[in-house]
Amino acid sequence: MARALIVVDVQNDFCEGGSLPVAGGARVAAEINDLLHRWHARSGDAPPYDVVVATKDHHVDPGHHWSVKPDYAESWPVHCKVGTEGAAFHPNLDPQPFDEVFYKGEHAAAFSGFEGRTADDETLADWLRSRGVDEVDVCGIATDHCVRATALDSAAEGFSTRVLTAMCAGVAEDSTASAITEMAGAGVEIA
Repeated sequence: MARALIVVDVQNDFCEGGSLPVAGGARVAAEINDLLHRWHARSGDAPPYDVVVATKDHHVDPGHHWSVKPDYAESWPVHCKVGTEGAAFHPNLDPQPFDEVFYKGEHAAAFSGFEGRTADDETLADWLRSRGVDEVDVCGIATDHCVRATALDSAAEGFSTRVLTAMCAGVAEDSTASAITEMAGAGVEIA
């Protein structure tokens, strides 16, 4: 039995100053970073997770997912374009603790981290199972979009799933509340 942390899309374009900013994104990056480094500061503390992974929006040409006139439901402004600073992890988040990164959305919209793959083409579900993971905590950006989709897919894949809402940022209050209700209804623990 092993526990994993999935850090969802804590990238510059989703934080303040990015092309698709979510209020509180920089704070979330710093809080996740603190969690990942906290146990190193105290001798004898065991790490809270057996493995820590991250997901990244990784767009090359995602078709109608990008639009100059986005509707913010099916289409969005250009964001997380491969090779741009917007696609990088936010500077408040040190990526060193990540055991793996899963890239999603090269040529089509992708919201769930379970749609992502490693550079070696391994899926998130397969990667977690091969390491004996059965419990997953999810945090990151945005609660009402990619965190929601990742948590729902995690539960559907059979992982005991918990969302760490204090280390998430949502786009809007109403859609975040709706996402939390939907996740809870699917058996995801809301912490």
